[in-house]
Amino acid sequence: MRVSITKPISNPEQFKQQLLNWAQQFREVIFLDSNSYPQEYSSFDFLLAVDAFTSLKTDFQNAFEDLKQYQQTTKDWLFGYLSYDLKNDVEDLKSNNFDGLDFPDLFFFQPKKIFALKGNQLEIQYLLLCDDEMEDDFIEIVKSHKLKVESAESIKIEQRISRDLYIQKVNKMLEHIHIGDMYEANFCMEFFAENAEINPLEKFKKLNEISQAPFSIFFKNHKQYLLSASPERYLKKIEDKIISQPIKGTSKRFLDPEEDQKSKEYLESDTKERAENIMITDLVRNDLSHTAQKGSVEVTELCKIYSFLQVHQMISTITSKLDAQYSLIDVLKTTFPMGSMTGAPKISVMKIIENLEETKRGLYSGAVGYFTPEGDFDFNVVIRSILYNQDKKYVSFSVGSAITSLSIPEKEYEECLLKAKAMHEVLQ
Repeated sequence: MRVSITKPISNPEQFKQQLLNWAQQFREVIFLDSNSYPQEYSSFDFLLAVDAFTSLKTDFQNAFEDLKQYQQTTKDWLFGYLSYDLKNDVEDLKSNNFDGLDFPDLFFFQPKKIFALKGNQLEIQYLLLCDDEMEDDFIEIVKSHKLKVESAESIKIEQRISRDLYIQKVNKMLEHIHIGDMYEANFCMEFFAENAEINPLEKFKKLNEISQAPFSIFFKNHKQYLLSASPERYLKKIEDKIISQPIKGTSKRFLDPEEDQKSKEYLESDTKERAENIMITDLVRNDLSHTAQKGSVEVTELCKIYSFLQVHQMISTITSKLDAQYSLIDVLKTTFPMGSMTGAPKISVMKIIENLEETKRGLYSGAVGYFTPEGDFDFNVVIRSILYNQDKKYVSFSVGSAITSLSIPEKEYEECLLKAKAMHEVLQ
């Protein structure tokens, strides 16, 4: 049971920074920020959960069943992530590539303390065991000052796959496409730094400021951090409605309005980008159909252009109505990993990219989000994100692009560098 109170907040932006600073004292922290981006399905402006009362941490084996039991037993707010490598629980697949981060495959926690802002109304929900701390905590938060930033060494970022090797690997993928092994694949590469010491909160604030993405997340599990400026929603459930919003298609932003408009129009009419998006939209329609009421899967937006601070993106929206015989975890299991980060057909593609990529994806191209006590959920896609293991002093970010029969390897490489720009800027 939770105790809930509501408070008016006169300066939400200032309060958000104070809340983030205050939260750093806890072992488990998750902060989800929509950055006031105009989106139809937003439930909160921001949401913070801290301090685990219970938690679930596991590898991929039987992970979805464990999560189902945990969610059905607690029937409370749960926050956490699904790593890409849960594919090995869903299908007969393996993840044998190098992993410098060493995060668990799945982690969720039931927080003692939750803060949710919508407009200027803040709802605070505490478990009964600590509800007497509500007022003292609120006073402490509004008195919270900027945290002292420890000076960090300069970070040398390295690239796991060189330009020449990247082009070789994309050509290999094109061979797979030409012989019919797949139609489209999301091929990713890692940038990393070893012996790296960073201030995760400061790096998140900087990344969030230059990206202002609608699915931004600061996540901390003891010494493991995710700093995400994701523009993409994986899956949301509102009662029996399921919403998926895959992104496929990217173009540059320009300071000059005329040039920027041309870039947007070019993306909108680009045959290759539209083909990528439509293929993944079709894959998502098929994924959702596994748990949908008959005839309820709909494409409500196809190849719509959305503009963010760093890039223009092509996004489609697919919805369905959940058939009552399936649980909410069934919806996640039958759609995971998300099609925008795999390709089509899914299983064949996941085997091919495992052989050609050099790094285990882990939390990158997985999903972070929450379950509500009513059984709704909302998850992002972990892209445009920095991952940091403080114990191992290892920093990592990965980027990818969709390879189709129309792909030109050199152009795909340039798209990856464009997507890496914000993370590079933040870390260097």
